[in-house]
Amino acid sequence: MSVNWYAYSTPDDAAAHCAQRILRDLETALDARRAVSLAVSGGSTPKLMFGHLARTRFDWRQVHLFFVDERCVGPTDADSNYRMCLEAFIQPAHFPASHVHRIEGELAPDEAARRYQTDLAGFFDLKDGELPAFDVIHRGMGADAHTASLFPGEPLINDREGICAAVWVPKLSKYRVTLLPGVLLNARHTVVLAAGSDKAEPLDQVFNAEHDPLLYPSQIDTPHGRNVAWYLDRAAAAKLD
Repeated sequence: MSVNWYAYSTPDDAAAHCAQRILRDLETALDARRAVSLAVSGGSTPKLMFGHLARTRFDWRQVHLFFVDERCVGPTDADSNYRMCLEAFIQPAHFPASHVHRIEGELAPDEAARRYQTDLAGFFDLKDGELPAFDVIHRGMGADAHTASLFPGEPLINDREGICAAVWVPKLSKYRVTLLPGVLLNARHTVVLAAGSDKAEPLDQVFNAEHDPLLYPSQIDTPHGRNVAWYLDRAAAAKLD
């Protein structure tokens, strides 16, 4: 299986190159459209990436920012993906607040998913049965090979028609709201950022094991390989050829 991946010496190096790739893909999108879309994920390594994005001179006024997933907490909670992104990227980059489309994690999970889907449908002008086509989606990968908030065993991993949903994560005993696989696969460009030695074994499985996204959710798009690039540090890439 051919997978497009790049390894760098440190997590910060990987994050910097991932940020550069996002900017290039957004610039390409702006050649075709006046308003473009970026969906981001949370986590410690993305925080480094957000710092690099915030320090650029990129004109964010034509970009709309969305979230791949969110924990079911309020926007000021320490566990909120939105809060981390706000502090690390949105505020220092002077990103236009009216272009930020957050998941309202403080609401009941199903209601938060419903409102987010309504927001997505309005922005992308979706007809019945259509899926959003993000210009760029940034994802991460957990040590259990989960991506977005699609954890091993989640039945919605097989859903290619839904847009987003509230999911119960048994190992965490918590709800999250997440974009679904059909939307992840429909992105024009995808970057996946992963760092740390705890990612080495799951990355080897995602890239080289038999295709089974229910077991390895980050395999969702590995057979396709269409406009998907993985940015890794050396520790994460240790088991890859």
